[in-house]
Amino acid sequence: MIESPDRTPLPRDFFDRPVLEVAPDLLGRTLVRMTDDGPIELRLTEVEAYAGEADPGSHAYRGRTARNAVMFGPPGHAYVYFTYGMWHCLNLVCGPEGTASGVLLRAGEITVGQELARHRRVSARYDKELAKGPARLATALDVDRTLDGTDACAGPESPLSVLTGDRVKPDQVRSGPRTGVGGDGATHPWRFWIDGDPTVSPYRAHTPRRRST
Repeated sequence: MIESPDRTPLPRDFFDRPVLEVAPDLLGRTLVRMTDDGPIELRLTEVEAYAGEADPGSHAYRGRTARNAVMFGPPGHAYVYFTYGMWHCLNLVCGPEGTASGVLLRAGEITVGQELARHRRVSARYDKELAKGPARLATALDVDRTLDGTDACAGPESPLSVLTGDRVKPDQVRSGPRTGVGGDGATHPWRFWIDGDPTVSPYRAHTPRRRST
């Protein structure tokens, strides 16, 4: 008999830990997005850890700004940023308040609300591509800057929450460098994914931008 994923919400204490503990422990958990059109649920399969002011790859590396202020707040809140002038990305803040660490949600399997996700991700050829990459994940779940600061531990009325789901066994977890991160943070093996899962996005090394002459 196949057991259903655990529907118990993750408590704030889960997120109030070092980011390198939280990130791999999020794999297999269920992310719930309550939209006006209905719920969308996703099984997390790929994440990246960012360690705040100690991490050159983090948005918080150079300190607090209006854009990254949520990262310095309490754990268990959503940090949503806008990138390349067109995409949003969803992170979950973790660690003690003031440490500014967070986990980027990179990919997952849509398990509930596939039709809603397909409507938002019309270019996806297969369901495994609906949330294959952080921008695709945010698009499929209708995530934008209005959700920045959302408390994912506030209960069922919150537009975002994380359930216990099916915790992944340690021997199924792989790690490697983070996608697109350059400089001193390029080699940190802080990207974590479920081995062999078809929804995991391909790794891409950082490509320096060419300056126009």
